[in-house]
Amino acid sequence: MKSYIDYHFLKRHDAFELLSFSPILSNITKEDVLLSIGGDNYCYDPPLSIYTVNRVCRKKGIPTFLWGCSIEENSIDEAMLNDLKGYTHIIARESLSYHTLTRKGLKNVSLFPDPAFMLDKNPTTIPQGFSKGKTIGINLSPLIMSYEQSEGVTMSNYISLIDHIIQETDNQIALIPHVVWPNNDDRKPLQSLYEKYKHTGRMVMIEDRNAEELKTIISQCRFMIASRTHASIAAYSTQVPTLVVGYSIKAQGIAQDLFGTTEHYVVPVRSLQTAYDLTDHFKWIRENERQIKQHYANTIPSYIGKASKAREALLKCL
Repeated sequence: MKSYIDYHFLKRHDAFELLSFSPILSNITKEDVLLSIGGDNYCYDPPLSIYTVNRVCRKKGIPTFLWGCSIEENSIDEAMLNDLKGYTHIIARESLSYHTLTRKGLKNVSLFPDPAFMLDKNPTTIPQGFSKGKTIGINLSPLIMSYEQSEGVTMSNYISLIDHIIQETDNQIALIPHVVWPNNDDRKPLQSLYEKYKHTGRMVMIEDRNAEELKTIISQCRFMIASRTHASIAAYSTQVPTLVVGYSIKAQGIAQDLFGTTEHYVVPVRSLQTAYDLTDHFKWIRENERQIKQHYANTIPSYIGKASKAREALLKCL
């Protein structure tokens, strides 16, 4: 009742956030540290609940850290900038976001790769029809489809790509979901593709697994086409040649840091115009498979090593 009165009569717009987080906020002490680990926390709608929690913790003198973030420059309004300035330290996971934050005048920022690059693999059963080293992994999310400029163009591109793989290669295809939330479930568009092509005997549908098991499966693919950031990271970190269908700065920034360019490695979903754009980019990845693997061998171990050093940066701030 108090929260209702605060919100509706006293115009306390954070009343319900304070109620939701009260079990945590009421037990925080000055010996605690607040670590925000969602890389996408500042990517979409204004994170009002995070502002509220940060404000309470900072009033209590508690250090606050943002770890592994990506942030679009056009998302940073005055309220977000003030919140970001209040962090004890921020670790950006790719250089485009890092430079965005420093251009905004933030001094409390470091650059380290996404900690998901260090994720271990866990043994898991490989479904029948998956051929190790001869399977192309495909990940498609409803989220990227919401960013397309022409309705249906994303699915048309995936269909054309699968047609190309079936007709021009002897590889198998694994449909790999990475997020299975009720309103954002990769299995829905992937299931549609599976139903269309299951008769070919060239396609397997991977059921939901934990992140370590999905990384194991992705690591055994020959190529990966990914729309989810952490599906692409699972592939990058296990040195699988990867094409990303991106919609935000995070895909661009990670590819830029790994390859020195986004060209050929990231296809912005908003750029899809014909049904064959994705296939054309995949052909380049396939033609340059050897060079990509050599580049991985030269760079991925040290890149993962950089990710492990983020812990030291945080501890120094304490």
